[in-house]
Amino acid sequence: MNSFKSHSSHWGAFSGRFENGQLEIRPHPDDPHPSPLLGNLAAVADSPVRIKRPAVRRGWLEGKPGHEQSRGSDDYVEVSWPEATALAANELQRVYRDFGPQAVFGGSYGWSSAGRFHHAQSQIHRFLNVLGGYVRSVNTYSSGAAMVIIPHVLGPYDHVDRKSVTWDAIERSTELVLAFGGMAIKNADVHGGGISKHVVRQKLAGASARGASFVSISPLRDDFPAEVNSQWLPITPGTDVALMLGLAHVLVTEGLHDREFLDRYTVGYARFEDYLLGRTDNLPKSADWAAGICGISADTIKEIAGKIARSRTLITVSHSLQRADFGEQPVWMGIVLAAMLGQIGLDGGGYSYSLGALGNIGKNLLAVPLPTLNQFKNPVPDYIPVARIADMLLNPGDEFHYNGKALRYPDIRLVYWAGGNPFHHHQDINRLRAAFRRPQTIIVHESAWTSTARHADIVLPATTTLERDDIGAADRDDLMIAMKKLIEPVGEARDDYAIFSEIARHLGHADAFTEGRTSREWLAFLYEATQQALVAGGHEAPDFESFWVKGELRLPLKPDDGGPANAFRADPSAHRLKTPSGKIEIFSETIEGFGYDDCGGHPRWYANRDEAADDITHYPLHLVCNQPHQRLHSQLDYGGFSRSTKIEGREPVRINPIDAAARGISEGDIVRLFNSRGSCLAGAVLSSSVHNGVMQLATGAWFEPDDPAANNAMCVHGNPNVLTRDIGTSKLAQGCTGQIARVEVERFDGELPLVRIFEEMTFVNTVTKG
Repeated sequence: MNSFKSHSSHWGAFSGRFENGQLEIRPHPDDPHPSPLLGNLAAVADSPVRIKRPAVRRGWLEGKPGHEQSRGSDDYVEVSWPEATALAANELQRVYRDFGPQAVFGGSYGWSSAGRFHHAQSQIHRFLNVLGGYVRSVNTYSSGAAMVIIPHVLGPYDHVDRKSVTWDAIERSTELVLAFGGMAIKNADVHGGGISKHVVRQKLAGASARGASFVSISPLRDDFPAEVNSQWLPITPGTDVALMLGLAHVLVTEGLHDREFLDRYTVGYARFEDYLLGRTDNLPKSADWAAGICGISADTIKEIAGKIARSRTLITVSHSLQRADFGEQPVWMGIVLAAMLGQIGLDGGGYSYSLGALGNIGKNLLAVPLPTLNQFKNPVPDYIPVARIADMLLNPGDEFHYNGKALRYPDIRLVYWAGGNPFHHHQDINRLRAAFRRPQTIIVHESAWTSTARHADIVLPATTTLERDDIGAADRDDLMIAMKKLIEPVGEARDDYAIFSEIARHLGHADAFTEGRTSREWLAFLYEATQQALVAGGHEAPDFESFWVKGELRLPLKPDDGGPANAFRADPSAHRLKTPSGKIEIFSETIEGFGYDDCGGHPRWYANRDEAADDITHYPLHLVCNQPHQRLHSQLDYGGFSRSTKIEGREPVRINPIDAAARGISEGDIVRLFNSRGSCLAGAVLSSSVHNGVMQLATGAWFEPDDPAANNAMCVHGNPNVLTRDIGTSKLAQGCTGQIARVEVERFDGELPLVRIFEEMTFVNTVTKG
C-alpha cells in the first residue's frame, strides 16, 4: 500500500509520508525540475526551534511601566491555551473599546502556505474585519514600486505587464531577450499558491536551441541560467535607468525607433524625447553619458541598441531593480524602451515585468476561478504602504505622501501578526526593533521562534502546512492539489482558523467568523466555486470527496492568444488600456500633477541617495541583498538544505576575489559587513561571478543580535537587513529600497559569537504582576 499523501508548497507539488519518526518527501512525478527547497521540509517535524506551547513575554505579563523596551531581550512564560486565548481576547476587547479599530494593525504576508483556506493573510483579515476592522497595508515588499507605477502607465498591475508574453511565445518567436536584472532560476523555483511544473529552464533552452540570444544585465553573472549561453553585461548596481536612457538615445539619433507605434499607441513621447536629447536640461542622455554612470562601454551600448532594433526583442525588468532608490523609474523606462522598439503586442516581443521572478509567470492563465475565502469588508480607511511599517509605529500622526495623496500615520496600540516575518522583509532592522517597542501589545501566530516571535508579547503556536488539510492551487498552474495532512501537530500547535475561532468565541463573534463550518467543511464549500465553473465549461468536475481521494485535478487553461497587449495592438480603440489616455503613458499628466521632486511626469535618471561622497569613501562596496536560493525568503531557515549552505553556521557572502585580496580576506573567513546603520557577520565565498566592487548577501538568515538589549546590535547570523535603508522608493509608491546598500567589509578576527537562533527556547516559570 502506498502510504504517500499528496501535498503542495510554494516551491512545488510533492507527496510525503511520516513513518518511524522520519518525514520522506517525493517531488511530483510530472515536474521536470523539482526545487531543492523541498529538502527543507523534513525539519518541520522535529526541529527544536518549533513553538510547542503558547507563551507570553514576562514584561508584558508583569505589566510594569516601560516594559515595551524589553521586547526582543525578555524572557517568556509558557501558558495553557485557555490562558493564552483569554489574554489575547481581553486585550483585543480593551483596544477596540478604548481606541477603536484604527488603533489595530493587522500584519501578514502572502507566503505562509500554498493552501487556499489555511492562508494566514486571509484568516487574519477575515478575523479582524469581524471584530470591526483594522489598519491594513497595501502592495508588497517584492514589487511595491511596480504596483503603483504600472497602473499609471499600462493599466492594472499584473495585466498587460504580466499576461501578454508566454514562455511558449518566447520559445517559438523571440530572437533576443534583454533582461534587466536577469532571470535567476532560483526565483522561478517558487510561486505563491504552488507550482506543479518548473518549466523555465526547458523553455529558455528551447528558445536558445532555435537561435534566440539573451543579454543579462546584472552585477551577478548567475542572474541568468548557466545552461543558456547568454551575454553577461556586469552593471554598476542601481544604474539600469541610465543604461536604458543611453540605449534609447542611440535608437533616436540613429533613427531606429518606431515613430508610427509611438504616435498610435502612446502619449507624451515628445516631452520625453526633449529630456532624452537634452533639450530641456542641456544634458543628452547619450551612450557616452550612460557609460560613465553604469560602467558599460559606450560601444557596447551602441551595439546592443542596434541588436534590439533589428530583432524580435523582449524587454524584461526584474523585481530587484525596483526594490531600490527611485524604483519606479526602471519599470517605467523599460516600458518606454519597449514602446520605442514598437514591438509591444507582437508574439514573443515587447515588454514583460518580472518574467522569471515567479515560477508561473509566463504560463497560460486558468479558465476557472480558484477557491477563495471571503475576508469581508474592512470599514477602516487607514492604510500604509507595506514597507512603511516602522515609520508608522515610530511617527504616529505624521503626514506622508503616497500616490497623489497626503495621508497620516495612525496611532497603533496593538499589532496582530499572522503569516510573515517582518524581521526578514523589513529594512534597517535595528530601527524596526525600536519601532516594535512602541505598541502596547503585539500578538503573533508563529510555528517557530523567529525574531518576530521573540519581539511579541503573546505568541500562539501555529501549525505548518504539513500539519493540516488544505487545497493547493495557483493562478497559471493547471494542477489543483489535495494537500493532505502528513504529520500530527507539533506540541500543542493549532491552525490559524482554530486559533481565531476560539478567540472569536470569547468575544462573541464565533458565528460570524466560522459561519458554523469546520475546516473540512470549509474546504468542501470553497471547492464548489471551482467545481461549478468546471461544470459550466463542460470540463471534468468531480465532487469534493472524489477530488480528495484522487489527490489532484487538472484545470483548464485559456489559449495563448497574446493577451491584452496583442488585443491593444490589434485595435487600440476597441481595447483601450485602463489609463487616463487609454494608451501607454510615456508622459503622465497625472503623475506630473502630483508635483513630486522624486518622480516626475516621465521616466528619468535620479542618482542614488546613498552615493554621497562620504558614503563612497567610508563604504565603497555595493551590497546586493537578493533572494536566497536555499529557502523561500526566511522560511525554514532551520531546514537541512538551508543550513547546508552556511559557513560556520552563518550566511555566505560572495565577494569578488579582487575586493577580497585588497582586504586580506580568504575563502571561508568569517567577515564583518558594516555601515552607518549596523553590522553583521557572514562567511566569505570568493567568486568572479560577482562584479568587482560588489558583494552579494542573500536575505533570509534569521536575525540574531549579539546583544539583544543593545540599540545597534550586530547580527551574528548574517541578515543583511541590518545594513539596508528604511526609506521609500519615492513619494509616489513608498516601496521597499532593500535591494542595494553601501557597505565595507573586513575579516573578523575577534572571539567569534555563537549562532544560537536555532537552539531550543528556554522559559521562566513565575512572574510578578506590576
